[in-house]
Amino acid sequence: MNANTTVVHVDPGPRLSEATILGDRMYLSGMIPEDTSADIAGQVKQALAEIDSLLAKGGSDKTKILSAVIWLADIADFAAMNAVWDAWVVPGQTPARATVQARLNDPKMKVEIMVVAAI
Repeated sequence: MNANTTVVHVDPGPRLSEATILGDRMYLSGMIPEDTSADIAGQVKQALAEIDSLLAKGGSDKTKILSAVIWLADIADFAAMNAVWDAWVVPGQTPARATVQARLNDPKMKVEIMVVAAI
């Protein structure tokens, strides 16, 4: 195996790794809030903080995010989520993004965010 095909697992667990790296790309698992009692803004902030932390572990940062997928338990939270997102992203370096409503695995969870970033 050469360096271009070596997969690096970041914080691997029995079911999934928090992220994987292949070549110059980093693929994060869906990031979720730890405190599901928080409102949508608080939950989005938590998920984004997890993304920042994982990107740093892989030698990347939010300016290098290529794409993001955001799942909201209730699409009515779209504006509140966007307010937190807009304050977090770097103007002019926003990634391609999709946002959809989905039933999440914990009824108290309001958001899950998955990103792919360059390193």
